Amino acid sequence: MSADAYLVPPDTKVKLKDFPPGETEPFGSKEEAQAQLETDIAKLSDLQAKLYAQDTYALLMIFQGIDAAGKDGTIKHVMSGVNPAGCQVTSFKAPSTEELDHDYLWRHIKALPERGRIGIFNRSHYEEVLVVRVHPELLTKEKIHPTKKRGKIWANRFREINQFERYLVDNDVEILKFFLNLSKEEQKRRFLSRLDSPDKNWKFSEADVKERAFWDDYQKAYEDMLSHTSTEHAPWHVIPADNKWFTRAMVANVIVRKLESLDLSYPELDDSRLRALQNAKKMLKEEG
Repeated sequence: MSADAYLVPPDTKVKLKDFPPGETEPFGSKEEAQAQLETDIAKLSDLQAKLYAQDTYALLMIFQGIDAAGKDGTIKHVMSGVNPAGCQVTSFKAPSTEELDHDYLWRHIKALPERGRIGIFNRSHYEEVLVVRVHPELLTKEKIHPTKKRGKIWANRFREINQFERYLVDNDVEILKFFLNLSKEEQKRRFLSRLDSPDKNWKFSEADVKERAFWDDYQKAYEDMLSHTSTEHAPWHVIPADNKWFTRAMVANVIVRKLESLDLSYPELDDSRLRALQNAKKMLKEEG
């Protein structure tokens, strides 16, 4: 099984039961996955340098998943070899008063990476068809006009998000989307670990446990999101998340394959620029 096995083809009716959270193929062991991760971190460092120097493409990576799915840890480990000057991470929390006075994509558009850079959305515009769908009372805060038929809102947002991402790709913002698929049992174990470890207590919120009551609602929302927004230009990868070592290795491999597909290279200098460099080299050698 390769990374392609975790890719959601366009127009697919997704059932998360078809993506076991504890899957570990194609890696035969944790040690094998760790070795692959180290190799890909080194490759990613080189590819990111070329992306930055070429200054043609931007890469937007989107991470979604239930609480404790490992989004923060995956980003931290996979991007450990990347030059911070060429990478930016945005973690989207509950929208502010200012953000609620704009359309729901406004704050995400503001955070898009510029050419040559990697942008990471830790949660994203997809919260608008996930947490807002599970808790539709949040639409009131978004000031959706009460005469609008709310049944059409989700279909409209799927369409708008697909069009938005199509626009980005058409303008050389490549997109990678990762849904970290965690089991309910593993989430419970991680929550208990946070409660039992004083150095992890800060990660825990009472709201996390309260949201577990909506587990089935979230699973349905995730399936609907994946079914309607995995497109040819911006497909979803459903990454098993019960084993952190597997999640990190698989995400790193997908990123490397994506950047390799862009045929990145350092810019070639024209003759006049090369002559200028030779002249500068000569002047430095003649000093003193």
